[in-house]
Amino acid sequence: MEKIMTMGEILVEIMATERGQSLRAPGRLLGPYASGAPAIFIDQVARLGHPAAIIACVGDDDFGWLNIERLQRDGVDTGSISVLPDAVTGSAFVTYRRNGERDFIFNITNSACAQLQPAHVNAAALRDCAHFHVMGSSLFSFRLIDAMKKAIDIVKGQGGTVSFDPNIRKEMLRIAEMREALTYILEFTDILLPSEHELSLLADAPDEAGAVRELFGKGVKEIVVKHGAQGCCYFAPGVRFALDAIPVEELDPTGAGDCFGATFVTCRRLGKTPDESLRYANASGALAVGAKGPMEGTSGFKQLDALLALS
Repeated sequence: MEKIMTMGEILVEIMATERGQSLRAPGRLLGPYASGAPAIFIDQVARLGHPAAIIACVGDDDFGWLNIERLQRDGVDTGSISVLPDAVTGSAFVTYRRNGERDFIFNITNSACAQLQPAHVNAAALRDCAHFHVMGSSLFSFRLIDAMKKAIDIVKGQGGTVSFDPNIRKEMLRIAEMREALTYILEFTDILLPSEHELSLLADAPDEAGAVRELFGKGVKEIVVKHGAQGCCYFAPGVRFALDAIPVEELDPTGAGDCFGATFVTCRRLGKTPDESLRYANASGALAVGAKGPMEGTSGFKQLDALLALS
């Protein structure tokens, strides 16, 4: 079976243990945990038994090897992860407000993952790639944008498909190159996985239905809009259906959207219907928020089936 692949940041996450805890004072922390949106995505793909690989850079340090070993253990092909001896692996320190919202201190732009560039992308690395996934969070440097465009060109040129999780903030769109990159990626996107907020950033239409029509006009074939605790909606030309979220206790929302998207994409690659794929994705997101640590809630079909049987 040909691979699902992605590319982008790999980092570790270190988390505050209590809500309301500040990093301006000493306190108890948990971690390091393997993290990075593309890494979480591809780990979930592998947990579902689908061949999976990632193109990335890490430092030759304990944080980098923690990630490589975790991905390998779950079945991800790490052969295209470059270990850089003169760079450090990225990190994120996370605190939780009392209302559950998160604040992050990132070391990404000065870390190994920011060294990823077009030279790391070639036909040999993508030879077995039938589907390529783009994370908007990875478009934080001109070199990464160029690398992503190169990867998309190679995969599309060999008959593959592309999915795109925008994962963007409004202020990122003030950068002309970022808006240009999003426009380029959308032209090649088969499956789009935005949040409700991101949908409004990607289209000019004032409402969801209009935005969806506009994006289909750009060539997107399937759209899944993530509404968090309110569930999700699936769109294809002439088709719309919604699904309520599975009620669970939320311990840590980090990575839930990545697991959701990975499960939907993998199920579609495995030939499952949109309805079945969305139900599995919904269950995947629910399991992800129930575990502390961004990659600790990834799951296989056995766990997903067990949750769906109870829902």
